[in-house]
Amino acid sequence: MDIPIEVEVLCTDGPGGHSSAIVLNPVTKAVTHFAVRTKGFLSDEYLVPVELIAESTPARISLSCSRAELAQCQPFEKTVLVGVDGADLGADNMDYALASTYVTMPGAEYPGPMMPPTLQEEQLPDGELSLHPGASVEATDGHVGHVQEFVIDPQNNRVTHLVLREGHLWGKKDVTIPLDQIERIEADVVYLKLDKAAVEHLPSVRAR
Repeated sequence: MDIPIEVEVLCTDGPGGHSSAIVLNPVTKAVTHFAVRTKGFLSDEYLVPVELIAESTPARISLSCSRAELAQCQPFEKTVLVGVDGADLGADNMDYALASTYVTMPGAEYPGPMMPPTLQEEQLPDGELSLHPGASVEATDGHVGHVQEFVIDPQNNRVTHLVLREGHLWGKKDVTIPLDQIERIEADVVYLKLDKAAVEHLPSVRAR
């Protein structure tokens, strides 16, 4: 089963958005979730279990849930309020910090409220990491391209192959890399056991 990044996601009652990240366990190399960003000006992003995938191809992912059910999935990101020392102040302190943060503008008689610094933090299961569009693939002797998609075994959701796209040696060619040639996976980086020359000779057809 393919789990591509940046492709259309369909729900049972219409378009759901597009896939924006893949979440996996770097130890077991099992894909557990993927992120779906909804369409529209005020889009949302949800963490969707792979068990909700009804069918997938390199161009599209179809879910077994409706758009309303998709919206019940856990948000992929949360807003974190950052203190002056860079520490996460936590959700419980958000309202207090918003109410108590003021700045005095030049010429103003009274101080006015100022939005404190925030950042978006991904909500990932413990010990897991995410791969986003443009995630790098590194051979033993340097960069060879970007992650196009993962192919997983639907019986256990473990990665069986990586599809590499846009290596500088091959233009727009897709290269299929088996799991046993992946050294390790880190946040937005996949490290191979192969050098560039070996990758160049791998098949360019998709694993099936």
